[in-house]
Amino acid sequence: MNRAADVGLTALGDPTRARILRLIRESEDGRALVGNLATVLELRQPTVSHHMKALHDEGIVVREPDGRRVWYSIAPEHAERVDALLGDSPGSASPPDLQRISDDLALRFRGVFSAETVRATVDDSYTLLARAGTSTTLGSRVATFASTRLEALARAEGSPHGIPSVLFVCVQNAGRSQLAAGILRQLAGDRLVVRTAGSAPAGDVRQSIATALEEIGIPLAGEFPKPLTDEAVRAADVVVTMGCGDACPIYPGRRYLDWDLEDPVGKPLEQVRVIRKHIEARVRELLADLIPEHAVAGK
Repeated sequence: MNRAADVGLTALGDPTRARILRLIRESEDGRALVGNLATVLELRQPTVSHHMKALHDEGIVVREPDGRRVWYSIAPEHAERVDALLGDSPGSASPPDLQRISDDLALRFRGVFSAETVRATVDDSYTLLARAGTSTTLGSRVATFASTRLEALARAEGSPHGIPSVLFVCVQNAGRSQLAAGILRQLAGDRLVVRTAGSAPAGDVRQSIATALEEIGIPLAGEFPKPLTDEAVRAADVVVTMGCGDACPIYPGRRYLDWDLEDPVGKPLEQVRVIRKHIEARVRELLADLIPEHAVAGK
Protein backbone atom coordinates (compact mmCIF):
# COMPACT_ATOMS: atom_id res chain seq x y z
CA MET A 1 0.00 0.00 0.00
CA ASN A 2 1.43 3.36 -1.02
CA ARG A 3 1.95 5.72 1.87
CA ALA A 4 0.49 8.51 -0.28
CA ALA A 5 -2.90 6.85 0.03
CA ASP A 6 -2.95 7.36 3.80
CA VAL A 7 -1.77 10.95 3.46
CA GLY A 8 -4.28 11.71 0.72
CA LEU A 9 -7.31 10.68 2.76
CA THR A 10 -6.62 12.91 5.74
CA ALA A 11 -9.48 15.24 4.76
CA LEU A 12 -11.94 12.57 5.90
CA GLY A 13 -12.79 11.49 9.41
CA ASP A 14 -11.08 8.44 10.86
CA PRO A 15 -13.99 5.95 10.44
CA THR A 16 -14.53 6.81 6.77
CA ARG A 17 -10.81 6.81 6.02
CA ALA A 18 -10.36 3.43 7.66
CA ARG A 19 -13.19 1.90 5.67
CA ILE A 20 -11.85 3.23 2.37
CA LEU A 21 -8.32 2.03 3.11
CA ARG A 22 -9.68 -1.41 3.96
CA LEU A 23 -11.59 -1.54 0.68
CA ILE A 24 -8.53 -0.44 -1.28
CA ARG A 25 -6.44 -3.18 0.30
CA GLU A 26 -9.11 -5.82 -0.34
CA SER A 27 -9.99 -4.66 -3.83
CA GLU A 28 -8.87 -6.74 -6.78
CA ASP A 29 -9.43 -3.83 -9.11
CA GLY A 30 -8.73 -0.34 -7.83
CA ARG A 31 -10.32 1.15 -10.93
CA ALA A 32 -13.65 -0.55 -10.24
CA LEU A 33 -13.61 0.72 -6.68
CA VAL A 34 -12.99 4.28 -7.83
CA GLY A 35 -15.87 3.96 -10.28
CA ASN A 36 -18.23 2.81 -7.53
CA LEU A 37 -17.26 5.71 -5.30
CA ALA A 38 -17.68 8.09 -8.22
CA THR A 39 -21.28 7.00 -8.67
CA VAL A 40 -22.11 7.58 -5.02
CA LEU A 41 -20.31 10.91 -4.98
CA GLU A 42 -22.41 12.07 -7.95
CA LEU A 43 -19.32 12.69 -10.04
CA ARG A 44 -18.71 12.23 -13.75
CA GLN A 45 -17.50 8.82 -14.87
CA PRO A 46 -13.86 9.35 -15.82
CA THR A 47 -12.01 8.48 -18.98
CA VAL A 48 -9.58 5.72 -18.08
CA SER A 49 -5.97 6.04 -19.17
CA HIS A 50 -2.82 4.17 -18.16
CA HIS A 51 -1.24 7.14 -16.41
CA MET A 52 -4.08 9.12 -14.92
CA LYS A 53 -7.68 8.74 -13.90
CA ALA A 54 -9.35 11.99 -12.88
CA LEU A 55 -12.81 12.34 -11.48
CA HIS A 56 -14.20 15.70 -10.51
CA ASP A 57 -12.09 18.54 -9.14
CA GLU A 58 -13.86 17.97 -5.82
CA GLY A 59 -13.46 14.20 -5.93
CA ILE A 60 -10.68 11.66 -6.21
CA VAL A 61 -7.64 11.70 -8.47
CA VAL A 62 -5.69 8.49 -9.09
CA ARG A 63 -2.28 8.74 -10.73
CA GLU A 64 -0.54 5.60 -11.96
CA PRO A 65 2.72 6.73 -13.58
CA ASP A 66 4.58 3.61 -12.45
CA GLY A 67 1.78 1.19 -11.70
CA ARG A 68 1.22 2.35 -8.13
CA ARG A 69 -2.17 3.59 -6.90
CA VAL A 70 -2.02 7.04 -5.32
CA TRP A 71 -5.23 8.34 -3.79
CA TYR A 72 -5.88 11.99 -3.07
CA SER A 73 -8.46 13.34 -0.64
CA ILE A 74 -12.19 13.22 -1.19
CA ALA A 75 -13.86 16.57 -0.50
CA PRO A 76 -15.10 16.53 3.13
CA GLU A 77 -18.64 17.48 2.09
CA HIS A 78 -18.90 14.11 0.34
CA ALA A 79 -17.91 12.10 3.41
CA GLU A 80 -21.48 11.20 4.38
CA ARG A 81 -22.14 9.76 0.94
CA VAL A 82 -19.00 7.65 1.20
CA ASP A 83 -20.18 6.47 4.61
CA ALA A 84 -23.53 5.52 3.08
CA LEU A 85 -21.78 3.40 0.45
CA LEU A 86 -19.56 1.68 3.00
CA GLY A 87 -22.40 0.98 5.43
CA ASP A 88 -22.74 1.20 9.21
CA SER A 89 -23.02 4.97 9.02
CA PRO A 90 -25.05 6.80 11.65
CA GLY A 91 -25.71 9.51 9.06
CA SER A 92 -27.20 7.26 6.41
CA ALA A 93 -30.91 7.85 5.91
CA SER A 94 -33.80 5.42 5.65
CA PRO A 95 -36.03 5.63 2.56
CA PRO A 96 -38.49 8.55 2.73
CA ASP A 97 -42.09 7.84 3.71
CA LEU A 98 -43.71 8.87 0.44
CA GLN A 99 -47.21 8.09 1.68
CA ARG A 100 -46.80 10.42 4.67
CA ILE A 101 -45.36 13.14 2.45
CA SER A 102 -48.27 12.71 0.02
CA ASP A 103 -50.89 12.79 2.78
CA ASP A 104 -49.47 16.01 4.24
CA LEU A 105 -49.30 17.72 0.86
CA ALA A 106 -52.81 16.52 -0.04
CA LEU A 107 -54.06 18.28 3.09
CA ARG A 108 -52.11 21.42 2.17
CA PHE A 109 -53.45 21.48 -1.39
CA ARG A 110 -56.99 20.32 -0.57
CA GLY A 111 -59.44 21.98 -2.95
CA VAL A 112 -56.67 22.64 -5.46
CA PHE A 113 -55.46 19.17 -6.44
CA SER A 114 -56.77 15.67 -5.87
CA ALA A 115 -54.91 13.26 -3.61
CA GLU A 116 -54.07 11.20 -6.70
CA THR A 117 -52.41 14.18 -8.41
CA VAL A 118 -50.44 14.97 -5.28
CA ARG A 119 -49.24 11.37 -4.91
CA ALA A 120 -48.23 11.22 -8.57
CA THR A 121 -46.22 14.43 -8.16
CA VAL A 122 -44.53 13.11 -5.02
CA ASP A 123 -43.63 9.82 -6.71
CA ASP A 124 -42.26 11.58 -9.78
CA SER A 125 -40.30 14.05 -7.63
CA TYR A 126 -38.75 11.18 -5.72
CA THR A 127 -37.74 9.46 -8.96
CA LEU A 128 -36.14 12.63 -10.36
CA LEU A 129 -34.21 13.49 -7.20
CA ALA A 130 -33.10 9.92 -6.50
CA ARG A 131 -31.26 9.87 -9.83
CA ALA A 132 -28.70 12.25 -8.33
CA GLY A 133 -27.73 9.65 -5.73
CA THR A 134 -28.29 8.98 -2.06
CA SER A 135 -28.77 11.84 0.36
CA THR A 136 -29.51 12.02 4.07
CA THR A 137 -32.00 14.80 3.23
CA LEU A 138 -33.80 13.05 0.37
CA GLY A 139 -37.14 12.95 2.24
CA SER A 140 -37.27 16.68 2.93
CA ARG A 141 -36.04 17.41 -0.58
CA VAL A 142 -38.84 15.33 -2.10
CA ALA A 143 -41.43 17.14 0.03
CA THR A 144 -40.02 20.56 -0.87
CA PHE A 145 -39.63 19.80 -4.57
CA ALA A 146 -43.13 18.28 -4.85
CA SER A 147 -44.65 21.25 -3.02
CA THR A 148 -42.84 23.71 -5.31
CA ARG A 149 -44.04 21.80 -8.37
CA LEU A 150 -47.64 21.79 -7.18
CA GLU A 151 -47.50 25.52 -6.46
CA ALA A 152 -46.06 26.11 -9.94
CA LEU A 153 -48.73 23.90 -11.52
CA ALA A 154 -51.50 25.79 -9.73
CA ARG A 155 -50.05 29.06 -10.98
CA ALA A 156 -49.65 27.73 -14.53
CA GLU A 157 -53.25 26.50 -14.61
CA GLY A 158 -54.61 29.92 -13.79
CA SER A 159 -54.85 30.27 -10.02
CA PRO A 160 -55.00 34.02 -9.23
CA HIS A 161 -51.63 35.62 -8.60
CA GLY A 162 -50.26 39.11 -8.83
CA ILE A 163 -46.61 38.54 -7.99
CA PRO A 164 -44.14 38.16 -10.88
CA SER A 165 -42.26 34.86 -11.04
CA VAL A 166 -38.65 34.39 -12.18
CA LEU A 167 -37.07 31.05 -13.02
CA PHE A 168 -33.27 30.75 -13.20
CA VAL A 169 -31.99 27.76 -15.16
CA CYS A 170 -28.40 26.57 -15.55
CA VAL A 171 -26.89 23.14 -16.19
CA GLN A 172 -26.26 21.75 -12.70
CA ASN A 173 -28.40 24.17 -10.66
CA ALA A 174 -25.42 24.22 -8.33
CA GLY A 175 -23.69 27.46 -9.32
CA ARG A 176 -24.93 30.36 -11.46
CA SER A 177 -28.67 29.84 -10.95
CA GLN A 178 -28.26 29.51 -7.18
CA LEU A 179 -26.17 32.69 -6.99
CA ALA A 180 -28.73 34.63 -9.06
CA ALA A 181 -31.71 33.30 -7.13
CA GLY A 182 -30.15 33.94 -3.73
CA ILE A 183 -29.32 37.54 -4.59
CA LEU A 184 -32.73 38.23 -6.14
CA ARG A 185 -34.60 36.76 -3.16
CA GLN A 186 -32.54 38.91 -0.80
CA LEU A 187 -33.24 42.09 -2.77
CA ALA A 188 -36.88 41.48 -3.72
CA GLY A 189 -38.24 39.81 -0.61
CA ASP A 190 -41.84 38.76 -1.12
CA ARG A 191 -42.30 41.01 -4.17
CA LEU A 192 -41.15 38.22 -6.49
CA VAL A 193 -41.44 34.45 -6.66
CA VAL A 194 -37.97 33.05 -7.41
CA ARG A 195 -37.30 29.47 -8.49
CA THR A 196 -34.32 27.58 -9.89
CA ALA A 197 -33.76 24.45 -11.94
CA GLY A 198 -31.04 22.56 -13.78
CA SER A 199 -31.02 20.78 -17.13
CA ALA A 200 -28.66 18.19 -15.59
CA PRO A 201 -28.78 18.87 -11.83
CA ALA A 202 -25.90 17.98 -9.54
CA GLY A 203 -26.31 16.31 -6.18
CA ASP A 204 -25.62 19.40 -4.08
CA VAL A 205 -24.92 23.09 -4.38
CA ARG A 206 -21.16 23.67 -4.51
CA GLN A 207 -19.57 24.71 -1.25
CA SER A 208 -17.86 27.65 -2.97
CA ILE A 209 -21.30 28.95 -4.00
CA ALA A 210 -22.65 28.65 -0.46
CA THR A 211 -19.57 30.48 0.83
CA ALA A 212 -19.86 33.24 -1.78
CA LEU A 213 -23.50 33.82 -0.78
CA GLU A 214 -22.90 33.57 2.95
CA GLU A 215 -20.16 36.19 2.97
CA ILE A 216 -22.58 38.80 1.57
CA GLY A 217 -25.28 37.88 4.06
CA ILE A 218 -27.35 35.47 1.96
CA PRO A 219 -28.02 32.03 3.48
CA LEU A 220 -28.21 29.03 1.18
CA ALA A 221 -30.77 27.65 3.65
CA GLY A 222 -32.53 24.59 2.27
CA GLU A 223 -31.78 25.21 -1.40
CA PHE A 224 -30.65 22.22 -3.47
CA PRO A 225 -30.34 21.34 -7.17
CA LYS A 226 -33.70 20.58 -8.79
CA PRO A 227 -34.52 19.13 -12.22
CA LEU A 228 -36.09 21.37 -14.82
CA THR A 229 -39.79 20.55 -15.11
CA ASP A 230 -42.50 21.69 -17.49
CA GLU A 231 -44.67 23.32 -14.84
CA ALA A 232 -41.73 25.40 -13.56
CA VAL A 233 -41.40 27.04 -16.98
CA ARG A 234 -45.15 27.42 -17.46
CA ALA A 235 -45.45 29.16 -14.08
CA ALA A 236 -42.69 31.69 -14.79
CA ASP A 237 -43.15 35.18 -16.16
CA VAL A 238 -39.42 35.49 -16.80
CA VAL A 239 -37.10 32.56 -17.60
CA VAL A 240 -33.37 33.28 -17.32
CA THR A 241 -31.10 30.64 -18.84
CA MET A 242 -27.37 30.43 -18.16
CA GLY A 243 -25.44 27.95 -20.27
CA CYS A 244 -28.11 25.25 -20.58
CA GLY A 245 -28.59 25.56 -24.34
CA ASP A 246 -31.98 24.56 -25.73
CA ALA A 247 -33.00 22.45 -22.74
CA CYS A 248 -35.67 24.92 -21.64
CA PRO A 249 -39.05 24.56 -23.39
CA ILE A 250 -40.50 27.69 -25.00
CA TYR A 251 -44.02 28.83 -24.14
CA PRO A 252 -45.76 31.93 -25.47
CA GLY A 253 -46.29 34.78 -23.06
CA ARG A 254 -43.03 34.22 -21.17
CA ARG A 255 -40.04 36.50 -21.34
CA TYR A 256 -36.81 34.61 -22.02
CA LEU A 257 -33.37 35.96 -21.22
CA ASP A 258 -30.07 34.21 -21.88
CA TRP A 259 -27.22 35.39 -19.68
CA ASP A 260 -23.78 34.52 -21.00
CA LEU A 261 -21.88 33.97 -17.76
CA GLU A 262 -18.81 31.98 -16.78
CA ASP A 263 -19.55 28.75 -14.92
CA PRO A 264 -18.22 29.03 -11.34
CA VAL A 265 -18.11 25.26 -10.78
CA GLY A 266 -14.56 24.18 -10.04
CA LYS A 267 -13.28 27.75 -9.82
CA PRO A 268 -11.39 29.13 -6.79
CA LEU A 269 -13.38 31.33 -4.42
CA GLU A 270 -11.67 34.50 -5.70
CA GLN A 271 -12.99 33.79 -9.20
CA VAL A 272 -16.42 32.83 -7.89
CA ARG A 273 -16.61 36.27 -6.26
CA VAL A 274 -15.97 37.90 -9.64
CA ILE A 275 -18.70 35.81 -11.26
CA ARG A 276 -21.01 36.67 -8.35
CA LYS A 277 -20.42 40.37 -9.01
CA HIS A 278 -21.34 39.98 -12.69
CA ILE A 279 -24.48 38.03 -11.78
CA GLU A 280 -25.49 40.59 -9.17
CA ALA A 281 -25.26 43.43 -11.69
CA ARG A 282 -27.65 41.58 -14.03
CA VAL A 283 -29.98 40.67 -11.17
CA ARG A 284 -30.23 44.30 -10.07
CA GLU A 285 -31.08 45.35 -13.63
CA LEU A 286 -33.77 42.68 -13.84
CA LEU A 287 -35.23 43.70 -10.49
CA ALA A 288 -35.40 47.36 -11.52
CA ASP A 289 -37.13 46.31 -14.74
CA LEU A 290 -39.70 44.09 -13.03
CA ILE A 291 -40.35 46.39 -10.06
CA PRO A 292 -39.30 49.93 -11.02
CA GLU A 293 -40.23 51.43 -7.66
CA HIS A 294 -37.97 48.84 -6.03
CA ALA A 295 -34.88 49.74 -8.08
CA VAL A 296 -31.80 49.32 -5.94
CA ALA A 297 -28.47 51.05 -6.44
CA GLY A 298 -25.38 48.96 -6.04
CA LYS A 299 -22.45 47.27 -7.68
